[in-house]
Amino acid sequence: MKFSAEQIAGIINGTIEGNPSVVVNTLSKIEEGANGSLSFLANPKYEEHIYRTDSSICIVNNTFQPSNPLPVSLTLIKVDDAYACFAKLLEFYDTLQKEEPRIEPNAFIDDTAKIGDNIYVGASSYIGKNSIIGNDVAIHPNVTIGPNVTVGDGTIIYPGATVYRDCVIGKNCVIHSGAVIGADGFGFAPNEKGEFKKIPQIGNVVLEDYVDIGANSTIDRATMGSTIIRRGAKIDNLVQIGHNVEVGSNTAMAAQTGIAGSTKVGNNVLIGGQVGLAGHLKIGDRVRIAAQSGVGGNIKDDQKMMGSPAFDSEDYKKSYLGFRRLPMILKRLKELEDKLKELTKDK
Repeated sequence: MKFSAEQIAGIINGTIEGNPSVVVNTLSKIEEGANGSLSFLANPKYEEHIYRTDSSICIVNNTFQPSNPLPVSLTLIKVDDAYACFAKLLEFYDTLQKEEPRIEPNAFIDDTAKIGDNIYVGASSYIGKNSIIGNDVAIHPNVTIGPNVTVGDGTIIYPGATVYRDCVIGKNCVIHSGAVIGADGFGFAPNEKGEFKKIPQIGNVVLEDYVDIGANSTIDRATMGSTIIRRGAKIDNLVQIGHNVEVGSNTAMAAQTGIAGSTKVGNNVLIGGQVGLAGHLKIGDRVRIAAQSGVGGNIKDDQKMMGSPAFDSEDYKKSYLGFRRLPMILKRLKELEDKLKELTKDK
């Protein structure tokens, strides 16, 4: 689909410097710009690229003043916040890629399921008994939705994802390929022979509205009650969330994070990649946990944590400086010991 600079400026309320009739049909990074593409410049670190880009249109901040001649073929659209406006265009572009409402061949929908308006169900997808699918939902090919599942309006479930029985998916959620929502929690109890006996997991998973779940992430159902991911939480790829965990609103965690059962994570928490949280913990609001940290205790509101075991990030940095100098310190200690022996050997 093609858009002119004039049309784009109208969408983002921008001011055009250059040819208002120039047309673009794709988006690109400014350093990879080509004829017919739309780029943006927000970070001054990338300014050098605007002077040799082949992009046809570039969105820039109102404060941008070129320090070198711009390409003759380049049209600028000036806005208050170039990054935010480009993100708005990406969102607009993404909506244009939305599948047309239809049910493709080989999709199975149980007769007892309730299906909303304007939905897309891809080939070989399965919707189980008594499930409720809202309006404007997109269920891509090879998705499995078990019995008694609720999927809210506007949610997108990408190919190969699985939602087990009784789970609740809110409105405008995104579940990426390979994600598993509602598999059994890791509940086993050893008997007198030392053999593990499975504890039935009879709860469910609840995703509130505007939750994103990354590819191949897994969220286990509760033993009883619910594993809950609160409104606006963002879960990256390859994340494991155990049974009866609660993740607060607008909390985000990066790939390969693992959260053990019954831990409660607060609101607006940021968790780096490969972080491990032990079970039955309470993580406060607005906590920051650096990548590869191992958390074995409760964390109060607003703390910044780092390390394994994790502790205050500023203390960690000071400790790490000492740790890096440890070989030198040990060498100096050995020299002092040798000198002391030399001074005392005749006494």
